[in-house]
Amino acid sequence: MSLAKWTVGLLAGMSMLALAAPADAGEVRVTVAEYSAKTGPYFEEVKKEFEAANPGITIKYEVVPWDVLLQKLTTDITAGTNADLSIIGTRWLIDFVQQDVAEPLDSYIKPEFKDRFIDTFLSPSIMNGHTYGLPIAASARAMYYNKELFEKAGIAKPPATWAELQDDARKIKAIGAFGFGLQGKEIETDVYYYYAMWSQGTEILNKDGTSGLSTPGALEAAKLYKSMIDEGLTEPGVTSNNREDVQNLFKQGKVGMMITAPFLSNQIKDEAPNLKYGVAAIPAGPTGARGTYGVTDSIIMFKNSKNKDEAWKLLDFLFTKEQRAKFTQGEGFLPVNKEEAKMDYYVHNADLAAFTALLPDARFAPVIPGWEEIAQITSDAMQKIYLGSAKPEDALKDAAAKADAVLKKK
Repeated sequence: MSLAKWTVGLLAGMSMLALAAPADAGEVRVTVAEYSAKTGPYFEEVKKEFEAANPGITIKYEVVPWDVLLQKLTTDITAGTNADLSIIGTRWLIDFVQQDVAEPLDSYIKPEFKDRFIDTFLSPSIMNGHTYGLPIAASARAMYYNKELFEKAGIAKPPATWAELQDDARKIKAIGAFGFGLQGKEIETDVYYYYAMWSQGTEILNKDGTSGLSTPGALEAAKLYKSMIDEGLTEPGVTSNNREDVQNLFKQGKVGMMITAPFLSNQIKDEAPNLKYGVAAIPAGPTGARGTYGVTDSIIMFKNSKNKDEAWKLLDFLFTKEQRAKFTQGEGFLPVNKEEAKMDYYVHNADLAAFTALLPDARFAPVIPGWEEIAQITSDAMQKIYLGSAKPEDALKDAAAKADAVLKKK
């Protein structure tokens, strides 16, 4: 969901949080990640409602695009000008915790507050027995398919396995469309590969803590995608297309199948309301294994905040059922609040039901130092394979060695 790009080593050497900039009494500053054009207006409405209900507390927001958010946070932290609260990619949290810049929230969290959350989405922000963040956004991945293209190609139902997906992609290619939209650039290029890898029964990390990229299952997954590219079953120029590019092709009716997040449903309703589509499970592998990618973004409190009690009041407000519903439904995410999840909007939404059904198979990014570097190593290897500049065996062997070197350093 988050679009930030990690710059390796940005936090290196930052042994302590700089003193915070002077804060006005009762002012809570928040760095907000921009998800869509709806993000800023939502938080402006929060400001009005919260300030009206809490005289003496003022909220000040800064909305920042995801692709520059981490750089901005790092710069602000080093200078001591960081806000009281910030949305972050949860996968960054381990580095913030190690650098001692994130405030543990345990002293504020009462049992009834903790009970608001679906455990699956709260757990990634819990480290060393302490809760350092709250899940501001949650998502998973599923397969979208174009019903009109399926009908024209004579396909009765979405594929249950990757072998069926290949056959269906051939039928869609035969009617002049792209069978399977495959991402090959930027954030989550590695994740797009994991869908096929997980279906082979392979995990990102082996049980002994080494990289799973050197396993037979990882190789089979890479060969699968490469064979689909070579056969012309994907869109052309895979390595030139990021997630948004592939989603745009799908919205234009040019792609039969692709894997992405719940927010595409909202985009289709707004931008391509006549597109007939469905949402199904990610295909399974030869043994029935499958996996989806679970993602959370967190909102954290910084340790040097001068107005922690006021900041907590805002967090408490943001995680009420009503506020969660406004944000989640506006942005197209999954509910993290148990009571919110019971609302008719979710219970009777077939698209979202497909995503929630996959949650038992969800994997989250490993909570390990250096994860962003390992993800980039994987993405680089996949690009070489897709381009044909390296054989799958060689690219994966090299990537596994590089990943293992990162894992040993930590």
